[in-house]
Amino acid sequence: MAGGSIPHFQNDAGDAAIDIGVKEFMCVGANPPFDHPHVFLDMGADDEKVCPYCSTLYRYDPSLKADETRPAGRLYLDRAA
Repeated sequence: MAGGSIPHFQNDAGDAAIDIGVKEFMCVGANPPFDHPHVFLDMGADDEKVCPYCSTLYRYDPSLKADETRPAGRLYLDRAA
């Protein structure tokens, strides 16, 4: 994803798995203040990756755009003051 920003995903709902359209991303866990350290994850040649902090399974789905998730609404947007 050179030249672009790395998408961040959150899992407030506690989903066991989230389908995403990228292989390099950040997991924040739940939304602040209940987040965990924002960790960079790279699936490499695999199509799945488990977050070592919150155990969310992320699955790559090439039909999704970089800012889309299934279930919907798991993209984390930093709402700076």
